[in-house]
Amino acid sequence: MRTDLSIIQQWIQPNSQVLDLGCGEGQLLRYLQEHKNVRGYGLEINPDKITACIANGVNVVEQNLNDGLRNYKDNSINTVIMTQALQAVERPDELLDEMLRIGDEAIVTFPNFGHWRTRLYLALKGRMPMSETLPHAWYNTPNIHLCTVTDFEELCVAKNIRILSKTVLDDHHQEHWAIHFWPSLLGEIAIYHLTRRT
Repeated sequence: MRTDLSIIQQWIQPNSQVLDLGCGEGQLLRYLQEHKNVRGYGLEINPDKITACIANGVNVVEQNLNDGLRNYKDNSINTVIMTQALQAVERPDELLDEMLRIGDEAIVTFPNFGHWRTRLYLALKGRMPMSETLPHAWYNTPNIHLCTVTDFEELCVAKNIRILSKTVLDDHHQEHWAIHFWPSLLGEIAIYHLTRRT
């Protein structure tokens, strides 16, 4: 399992209910079902990934995240997860609200656009950066709302969202001591565990 997914699974309580937004092939949900007895299902729009979820024994619903989560009741899920999709939705701020409306907690991961390599690429080449984390050209990228770690944390403050935990990883999905001191500059993937302030 990818390192970021391994970190996420540590924040999921056994026997809880999980909703995975943009669940891909269902790798995380399958692991949680097998190792933590989690009851969960995913939302996915890609037909091939939906087929893979079914083959993996993961409950999946075809749904576009840009349509929101109005079909889910308030406080009906323990944890709502969204990995590497926040930057690809039309209104990430509204989807974050919806995640914390239906879930007690939320876990979000996204590429950090403030990473030093991204800054250097833009400064030296004068072009939108491309990397392993951001592999698309500006004209065909699914990423429409790129942000930095600082941008995301400011959004959390504005929305009265409490950060329970955060981890920022390098380009190999590994933690490093230096990233703790300069997460926005040295981190390439950000992982946040969130809840509403009471």
